[in-house]
Amino acid sequence: QVQLVESGGGLVQAGGSLRLSCAASGRTFSNYVMGWFRQAPGKEREFVASISWSGITYYAESVKGRFTISRDNAKNTVYLQMNSLKPEDTAVYYCAASTNGGLYTGNYAYWGQGTQVTVSS
Repeated sequence: QVQLVESGGGLVQAGGSLRLSCAASGRTFSNYVMGWFRQAPGKEREFVASISWSGITYYAESVKGRFTISRDNAKNTVYLQMNSLKPEDTAVYYCAASTNGGLYTGNYAYWGQGTQVTVSS
């Protein structure tokens, strides 16, 4: 089992920045690909970014160049730095862990409870 706890969400104006953190406990953190997903009201949960144990990253086109995913294996923590935020980035952001990664929610076995990000215009 892997337990994931997100933090760092909040309310920010368009153009602002936030950094989300996800603290992991349980099984060896470095064995997992870590991902960030988000879900806006009335929409399906969508992929945002992922990072492998060695630091290989993937991003959704909608956040490329604005968001940066990183991980600190010594601290069992993954981060999502979000810059140049837009109102359409408003969603609940979820951290997830997978043994093989990918873009689909079904690839991720472990999920956090989510943290709300609201971007005002």
